[in-house]
Amino acid sequence: MWCKAQTLGFSLPQGKSKVQFPIEVYNNLVVVPIILNHQLPLKFILDTGVRTSILTEKAYSDILNLPYSRQLIISGPGEERLVVAYVTNNVSLDMPGVQGRGHAMLVLEEDYLELRNYLGTDVHGILGYELFSRFIIQVDYERKMLTLMLPHRFKEKRKYKWMPTLIQDTKPYITANLQLNDTTSVSAKLLVDSGASHGLLLEENSNAKIAVPAKHLNSIIGRGLGGVISGRIAKIKSINLSGYEIENVITNFPNPESYMDTLKTSRLVSRNGSLGGEILSRFTVVYNFPGEKIYLKKNSSYKKNFYFSLSGITLRARGSRLKNFEINNIRPGSVADKADVRVGDRIVSVNGIQAADLNLNVVNAFLNSKPNRRIVLQLERGTEKLKREFRLEDPL
Repeated sequence: MWCKAQTLGFSLPQGKSKVQFPIEVYNNLVVVPIILNHQLPLKFILDTGVRTSILTEKAYSDILNLPYSRQLIISGPGEERLVVAYVTNNVSLDMPGVQGRGHAMLVLEEDYLELRNYLGTDVHGILGYELFSRFIIQVDYERKMLTLMLPHRFKEKRKYKWMPTLIQDTKPYITANLQLNDTTSVSAKLLVDSGASHGLLLEENSNAKIAVPAKHLNSIIGRGLGGVISGRIAKIKSINLSGYEIENVITNFPNPESYMDTLKTSRLVSRNGSLGGEILSRFTVVYNFPGEKIYLKKNSSYKKNFYFSLSGITLRARGSRLKNFEINNIRPGSVADKADVRVGDRIVSVNGIQAADLNLNVVNAFLNSKPNRRIVLQLERGTEKLKREFRLEDPL
């Protein structure tokens, strides 16, 4: 029986103060099951960096004949900038043991993000602030479990360290000490962005001390609503999160012209960058938006080394089953480039394992596992069948 006092927004059944259910994790992103309007089972990314829920494929809202109240033009990170979205109201978004009624939702005119292709699994949308404002949310990346608690029943746990958190324009910000190199440190205001795969992103023009290290790579650093986000990649010495000292952190420095984001940037809030999933996934994280705190407890991934693209290959999954792994980008000068792996090649097998028996997460894990690991790829290039061999190499 559902609590009648909470008919709008997210609510738990009457008498329940906590629910827990399994999640999936792809490329450091948390994916939760959603039932849209009591009919369509979909999967949404749990994203602390967005205000309104987003449906990335308009075909699903069209199937349900959802009415659109207005059209919006949105600027997103990426080279192409402007995208079209529609607003639909009074939508139901249910999760296991959680009812969500009366929501507004943005519907993208096209699948600009191509989440399913770059994550290698069916992902249809993004879930944000409306959930975090209602519950204390624990994300256990290691056990792949999500726990939602009513704020008045939440009790702090001794084993967790907590960070003071400012909720500004519906988004969580922390202040962290960064040791950029042996001589330069900076106190940085960071958006905590569970919907970003990267570990750390810093905006050069936000602070005179923040500069791209001499040893860096020019590279594609991600994709946004507006397309490809380009920039430079380097390592900083460390970041301190309430006593957790994380060393040799791979850091993205986006080119300003390719990084405008209406959804995650506010003119009202200044910041120095963002903290994303590659760092968050090293912890069990508890988000307490109502109490303005984020709690961390390290897990078995805490001391894992940070590597960036040891092969130089960027893949996308294609086909109805997402089992066709096509090479979408090759970093110039990388080991894959030197081995004559090319954009458009399709991976048939990795180290003798058929691609059809793998998913994109696993293939990417092979290609970014550890320096000096031998990789043997069977490829298709048009009608040709090719073999390419190389050893993984850390470019940083």
